[in-house]
This record gives sequence, C-alpha cells and structure tokens, in this order.
Amino acid sequence: MWRATLSACLILVFLLFSSVVYAQTVYKWTDEKGVMHFSDDLEGVPPAYRDRVKVERWEDKQKPEASSPAPTGIRLQDREERQTDIYGQDEAYWEGRVRPWNEQLQEATENYKRVREEYLKQAEGLGPSSAGKMSLTQYQMLSSRLRALNEEMAKYQGSNGRSKQDVR
Repeated sequence: MWRATLSACLILVFLLFSSVVYAQTVYKWTDEKGVMHFSDDLEGVPPAYRDRVKVERWEDKQKPEASSPAPTGIRLQDREERQTDIYGQDEAYWEGRVRPWNEQLQEATENYKRVREEYLKQAEGLGPSSAGKMSLTQYQMLSSRLRALNEEMAKYQGSNGRSKQDVR
C-alpha cells in the first residue's frame, strides 16, 4: 500500500514540474513617428494605439533573436548616433587612448611602492639602536640615500602634495 502511495506521489510531482511552460505575452505597436514600442501589459499601451496592437506570445523555447530591436522605443538611427561622442570617436578609440595612461599609472604605483619599501628599510638604520654604531661617513651616506629615495618617491607620487606626509 505504501509503495502505491509513494509511486503516485512521485508521478504527481513529476507531472507538476514537467508540464510548466514559461511564456510571455508581448504587445507591440508603432506610433506616428515610426517608433516601435513594446509592453508586457495591455494597460501600458496608450488608448490611441490599442486598435493597432499586435499581440505576440514568446515561449521559453522561442526566445527573441538578438537582432530584434530593443524594447526601448528608440529608433535604430538614434541608437547608432549615440555610439560616438561629440568628436565622432567611439568607445574603442577612447579605450585605446586611456590604455597607455593606465599602464603608466600602474608602473608608477609599482615603482612608488618599491621605493617606499626601500626607504623604510633604509630608515630603520637611523633608529636609536644604531645611533652609536655608525660612523659620520656612514650616517652621511645613509642620509644622502634617504634624500634620493624621498625625491624619487615624490616623482612617482605626482603633484598631489602627499609626499612629505607619506614619508613621515
């Protein structure tokens, strides 16, 4: 008895989930300017155009093609014009212009980090623990090297005024 009940439940669950079909009703109309509009609700169609509405049913199996117009109400020629800026350049042009700047910025950032690490390592030699262990010449050489590293960090950092704060 319990086997029959279990089998019936399994068949019922299988039938419930296998018979689900996903579908979407789409209302399509064209206004007086020739712009094609789409809506998934008949109430979204202006009353003046309801007599000209074409009803389409899109099912899960029948997906709209990628070449079909986007449901935004924008004419194709308007979308093409928006692909370029006021100088007539497209996105690929500007990406090509920015790429070298991004590479320079990345290189400067890496150089700055490298020089800052070296500066901090060298500055440890000037700590109180090494005050009496260093000769005057060693001290002057280390100070000179720290000054050079500080200038190099300022070069990589640019003109944002942070170089003195970061070094301290």
